[in-house]
Amino acid sequence: MSFIFSSPEIKIIKQVAEAAASLNIRAFVVGGFVRDKLLGRPCTDIDIVCLGDAIELANAYQLLIPSRPKVSWFKNFGTAHLYVHGYNVEFVGARKESYQLDSRNPIVAPGSLQDDQERRDFTINALAFEIADFNLEPEKEVTIVDPFNGLQDLKEGIIRTPLAPEKTFSDDPLRMMRAVRFASQLGFRIEASTLLGIADAARRIRIISQERITDEFNKILLSAKPSIGLDLLFKTGLMKEIFPPMVDLAGAEYIDGKGHKDNFYHTLQVLDNICPHTNNLWLRWAALLHDIAKPATKRFEEGVGWTFHGHEVVGGRMVPKIFTKLKLPMNESMRYVRKLVELHLRPISLTKENITDSAIRRLLFDAGDDLEDLMHLCDADITSKNETKVRRFRSNFEMVRERLKEVEEKDKVRNWQPPITGELIMETFNLQPCKEVGIIKTAIREAILDGIIENNYDAAFQMMIETAAAHGLIPKI
Repeated sequence: MSFIFSSPEIKIIKQVAEAAASLNIRAFVVGGFVRDKLLGRPCTDIDIVCLGDAIELANAYQLLIPSRPKVSWFKNFGTAHLYVHGYNVEFVGARKESYQLDSRNPIVAPGSLQDDQERRDFTINALAFEIADFNLEPEKEVTIVDPFNGLQDLKEGIIRTPLAPEKTFSDDPLRMMRAVRFASQLGFRIEASTLLGIADAARRIRIISQERITDEFNKILLSAKPSIGLDLLFKTGLMKEIFPPMVDLAGAEYIDGKGHKDNFYHTLQVLDNICPHTNNLWLRWAALLHDIAKPATKRFEEGVGWTFHGHEVVGGRMVPKIFTKLKLPMNESMRYVRKLVELHLRPISLTKENITDSAIRRLLFDAGDDLEDLMHLCDADITSKNETKVRRFRSNFEMVRERLKEVEEKDKVRNWQPPITGELIMETFNLQPCKEVGIIKTAIREAILDGIIENNYDAAFQMMIETAAAHGLIPKI
């Protein structure tokens, strides 16, 4: 089979072959690098399996590189790693593994290449080629070692385990998340018995650390069409194990013939809608969580139907708890997601009323630098099957965009700070930090945003004096 290799790849594989020959051991490139080469996908991870001491091979390889990159080795696992020419090159001795029911950490013993391929998660990741006598031509014919018909699965777009699914997933339950992730990233389908194996073993995911689960979940969110993976997580029962609030969104309830949309599949559509516009993981998280509080706020009102009043506010409060549970970063990324969840109805609500400059100023002020991301989220949230309704929404939405542009050019309130600071208020009235300082600051900000006073120092200073007087405060002399 013919491969196209880059110059750095040729150099790496050629030097590894030279190092292996010097030690008189056989070595193979295996796994994701082979798969991605066959698919024409970029890959910067090269896994080398050798029939011998992997650390010794890594050290011999390092001596052939003038820059002498650092060798990171892990004796307990018999593995070594180098970073060379922009590639992560990992060495491992061929091995066979066995597992205990309460752990995904294997008991490892030396093995053959076939043993090593059997321990791989999927047939498409068990492909290998030997690197002996590798030449320097960019196009290289290699013989693929393919004991599980992985080439055919790759051609047909199938995810399948090399051994019985119950063994593969029981040994390492994280492989269930990886199956879903590959299906989502590659657009492949999971073979029927493999998919059933995931459903049967879903509860086993509980022995996996939250960090590893979340890492795979994030990779699914970053795929071109995340709904593929999220739908598989839902249908196999994995979503119920790893993220129950998402499952709560599923289904539609009817009373007196009135129902609401299935908010799980609506969320998946919103997420897919936003993906062509962004690779920002946290904007995708905002799309995923924008309606997360609808189950908690769902009510049926006679004469009205189903309502979800305040779901944006309740959803915003849920974001920190979700991030904590999923071991996502509790930093600016979390605050960004919470902000977008809380604001996601604002631009759409402006299409339903006569848009005042005050309402536009408030949105500009509250959204700040995240306004464009918010608008992308709101645009993606238009998912009605009624094409006339969608066209009307989009037309109104464009009007809101124009008004935002007009008011921003006129008033410059995005990322704006009122001209009177808390420090000036405390100095003027000889105050320590207290609630009155906040009251005065808020009054000035609201007056400017409402257009009651002009956005300048003199008008704001006068407002400060008047507000302070109403609270019994007088300037110090």
